Amino acid sequence: MSTPYGDFESINTFLATRSYVVGYIPSSADATLVASVKDTPDTDKYPHLARWYRHIASFSDAEKGKFVSAECPMIGKAPEPVTNGAAKTAAAKDDDDEDDDDVDLFGSDSEDEAAEAEKAKRLQAYQEKKSKKPAIIAKSSIVLDVKPWDDETDMGEVEKMVRGIELDGLVWGASKLVAIGYGIQKLQIGCVVEDDKVGTDILEEKITGFEDHVQSMDVAAFQKI
Repeated sequence: MSTPYGDFESINTFLATRSYVVGYIPSSADATLVASVKDTPDTDKYPHLARWYRHIASFSDAEKGKFVSAECPMIGKAPEPVTNGAAKTAAAKDDDDEDDDDVDLFGSDSEDEAAEAEKAKRLQAYQEKKSKKPAIIAKSSIVLDVKPWDDETDMGEVEKMVRGIELDGLVWGASKLVAIGYGIQKLQIGCVVEDDKVGTDILEEKITGFEDHVQSMDVAAFQKI
């Protein structure tokens, strides 16, 4: 399988040590690359690409349009915009920021009534513009360790139970079984959550609620997005 930015194997290798294509937060390089991947990557063959794909695909088109601009290093050139709408959104944001810089909150030092009225008008327009800006949704990437009681526990059933947990603001990602000794394996599973809606406490409550199968749940990794 391939994309304009390389075959799945090379992209999988590139993402083996990276959470994102560029830097430590999602960028336009991620949005462009994920749009070029026409088929969901096979988790067994391309685990790193599949992990990255599920994560970036969890963002809406509106959220992707707000990603910071970045060049794609895999082929040494800047990726084409995902859509004209995304490019226009970025341009509109730049224009909006420039407009904010032009706002004079203090106006003239003159005590003239006309100057004071103009200052009040500008301040009101500035506040209205700020109030219309969409709020940024804070998200986190979490990796959970789910441990069974013994080696006779059906871990396939455990994963099915965990993925069956549905919460607003929760998206499950890649998973794998990790040996912890004496023939026992734990389930290691990733997810992306909206911070205002889902916390590790509610995840622990839901998962340990399967008390016949689950002994405990630990947070293996936690990263703000």
